[in-house]
Amino acid sequence: MDRWTGKTAVVTGASSGIGAACAVDLVKAGMKVAALARREERLNELKNSLPENLRDNFYPIKCDVSDEADVITAFRWVDEHLGGVHVLINNAGIIRTTDLVKKGNTADIKAIVDTNIMAVVYCVRESFQQMVKNKVDGHVVIVNSIAGHTVPFIPGHSMNIYPATKHAVTAMTETYRQEFSNAGTNVKVTSISPGAVDTEIVPEEFKNSGMFKFLKAEDISDAILYCVSTPPNVQIHELTIKPLHEKF
Repeated sequence: MDRWTGKTAVVTGASSGIGAACAVDLVKAGMKVAALARREERLNELKNSLPENLRDNFYPIKCDVSDEADVITAFRWVDEHLGGVHVLINNAGIIRTTDLVKKGNTADIKAIVDTNIMAVVYCVRESFQQMVKNKVDGHVVIVNSIAGHTVPFIPGHSMNIYPATKHAVTAMTETYRQEFSNAGTNVKVTSISPGAVDTEIVPEEFKNSGMFKFLKAEDISDAILYCVSTPPNVQIHELTIKPLHEKF
């Protein structure tokens, strides 16, 4: 991680779970971290939980990443005040309990698509534009899912549009790899595909079903920092992480 010391990371969905774990670990690794989330109070609590000597490198930014204007404003602030993005951890994601065929679920389905797909489009685009402008050989990490490679079968439950959005992220990651290369840059892209992780987005009924083995958010953060710390000539394109004995 030495080459990133003093550089800027943007972490989305940083108020809890994987995003919060990544934000903390990146600050501890010597980076400045712009932590984006809708729940500003949770970001401030996370900042205050850090050792006092590290708090100045944690920058809470209230941002709804499904809102393009919000994303543009947040990334402009990062460029103007923190020297632009060097590492993007695109972590924000949601799931809703519904069925694709359920009547009246449009708002839930649209929210999943807007957060899991469109927010990635907005954040990666703004990051890449800054990296090119600032001549940065940066790294884009996208938190995907095993559901981006298969559709887990959970008896009695539907994951509705969620696997489709994560399959889109899998395809987008390869498209980004091609586009970054075609543009003549050395910007890396990595997809991280965890199995079940014990975070707030997992419905309680899933947590209590006994069907799942769970990873911790810190497990995924460890893997992300490993990918980011690889030498400039090494690109981990896809990393799948499953808890031991996972059934999917």
